[in-house]
Amino acid sequence: MDHYAQGRVRVESAGSEPGDELNPSILAILDERGLDASKEFPKPLTESLAREADVVVTMGCGDVCPVHPGKKYLDWDLDDPAGMTVDETRPIVDEIDARVQRLLADLGVRN
Repeated sequence: MDHYAQGRVRVESAGSEPGDELNPSILAILDERGLDASKEFPKPLTESLAREADVVVTMGCGDVCPVHPGKKYLDWDLDDPAGMTVDETRPIVDEIDARVQRLLADLGVRN
């Protein structure tokens, strides 16, 4: 999302149960696409992060994610790429890419 938004929206990435490192298959696909994730690291979705957001996109965190009234919540039901190869992960990344572009369009942010 950060790539497409080009600074027009603030983007934060966090997880309900972040791992110790970023998924190597995801990193390989981002690198293939010329996207630099070197400054990213696993971080938790905190109460304050959710409270500050206008839109919170979750991917299957269920009851673990903080919920605040007045926020737009989207749950993208996608397979967890943990332990998957690059080829197995690519369709998931493609689907996230498409959903991100639709979300930006819904927010009135054009590529």
